[in-house]
Amino acid sequence: MKQHIARALLVAVTLAAACSDYSKNTPTYPSASTTRDSTSAPGPQYSRDGTRRVAFGFNGTASGFPKGTVFLTGGGSYDPTTASNTAGAETDVHSGGGFRCIDGVEQGPLNHCLTGEGVRWDTAQLLASAPFKCTATDAVQTAFTGRGRAVLLADFYRAGDGNDESFTAQMIVSETDLAPNIPGEQTLWIQGVGCAEAKVSFNLSAEN
Repeated sequence: MKQHIARALLVAVTLAAACSDYSKNTPTYPSASTTRDSTSAPGPQYSRDGTRRVAFGFNGTASGFPKGTVFLTGGGSYDPTTASNTAGAETDVHSGGGFRCIDGVEQGPLNHCLTGEGVRWDTAQLLASAPFKCTATDAVQTAFTGRGRAVLLADFYRAGDGNDESFTAQMIVSETDLAPNIPGEQTLWIQGVGCAEAKVSFNLSAEN
C-alpha cells in the first residue's frame, strides 16, 4: 500500500514539474497594439455608413476681442455628413487637444478663464454651421462644416475641474481663410475670443 502511495506521489510531482517547464518555455505574444509599427501610416478611416472620414490637425493663438488670448492645439477626425445644429444631436466626430488662456478672457463663453489657466478640450458636437466674428466690430459671417472645415461645439477644461467641463464654446478650424477682409489668413476661430493664423492640416485624400 505504501508503495502505491509513493508511486502516485512521484507521478504527481513529475506532472507538476512538466507543467512548470512548459509555462516557462511557452512564448508570450504581445497584443496587437504593441506589434503594430508605430511609424506606419494608418489606413483610411471609415464612418459607420462606409464613407471616408476627414482627419485634421492644428495649432494657433486666437485673439481679436477686447480681452483675452487663447492658445489652442489638437485635431481628430469627423464625418461631415453627420453635422447638425440640433441641440444634443448625435454626430460622428472624435477630436480634442490642449488649450491655455495666455491672457485672461473677459467676455463670451470663456469668460473668467484667467491668465495661465486651461488644460484640454474635447468635442461635444459637430455643428453644420455657426455665425462668427473675428473682432467685436466685424460683420457677422457664417461658416459651414465640410471636407476642409470643421465647425465644432467644444468643452474646455481647467485644472481642478476634473472631468467636468469649465466652459463650452463654438470653434472653427478651416483649411482656407475664414475672413478674407482681415489681413493674414484666419484659419481658427474661438467664440468670444477671435481668430488666428493657425497652422492647419486637413486630410482631403479621404474623399469618396
